[in-house]
Amino acid sequence: MMIHVSNMTLTYPNKKGVFDLSFDVKKGEVVGYLGPNGSGKTTTIRALLGFIKANSGEVIINGLNAFNDASQIMKVVGYLPGEISFLKGLTVKQLLSYTLKFRNSHESEKMEKLLHYFQLNVNGDVKTLSKGEKQKLALVIAFMNDAKLLILDEPTSGLDPLMRNKFIELVLEEKKAGKTIFMSSHLFDEIEKTCDKVLIIKKGRIVQESNLKTLKSQERKCFLIKTAEEDKLKYLGYPLGEKSAFGVEVFVYGDQIDGFLKAISTLKIISFEERKQNLEEIFLNLYKE
Repeated sequence: MMIHVSNMTLTYPNKKGVFDLSFDVKKGEVVGYLGPNGSGKTTTIRALLGFIKANSGEVIINGLNAFNDASQIMKVVGYLPGEISFLKGLTVKQLLSYTLKFRNSHESEKMEKLLHYFQLNVNGDVKTLSKGEKQKLALVIAFMNDAKLLILDEPTSGLDPLMRNKFIELVLEEKKAGKTIFMSSHLFDEIEKTCDKVLIIKKGRIVQESNLKTLKSQERKCFLIKTAEEDKLKYLGYPLGEKSAFGVEVFVYGDQIDGFLKAISTLKIISFEERKQNLEEIFLNLYKE
């Protein structure tokens, strides 16, 4: 197991934090960590890296105690923080050299490829970089040492759509190479395209942990029904959504499908189709509950 968290609680004086978190991330797995601002995503990541100590519970990273062995862990983990801040007065090349020395590493072919991939000028001054360029530089630093574990906090913040797509392609390449990736994000599209599993956190507690395919199959489905007896739909007992020229949206949970199909068989149906819900819709439905 690459990441093991058991009954972790970490609270702040304002009583916010994370509470009784338990989850595992297998080697070679890509896991998305979803939740709105203030839900506990960054707190969790800081605890994984040993930046802050949990009040209780256990956090193990590749067999090492996250807090007691934090310095050792940081040398072998690729990390991208949610808030990017670099040393001032350095060029991009100088900053990269400083980072390599900290990790007892050397310039690599992978670092050069990443600089080219993200179109970064190594001779530019770090302080003159735009937000997007700083984000790209942070990605280079996170990925350049070929770490087995990558922990990324909002990795595409500030990137334009083209660079977001390049990031997705990079994650998929690393996934093929057997890397383990744990990333928080609020962009559902990148989670759907890259992750094997998703964790959803709400007010400091994990409320959903599921394989993406399982999550989609278990959550409520949306059917678009056009019928000559539209007024009868409201009496079927299922939530109705938007109405258009194409029909009325009807929402049905997975374990209700058989009863739903039996119920609509009594109506004069003109057209009937299932509309796939994306991860964002599933997430929003969960947060309404």
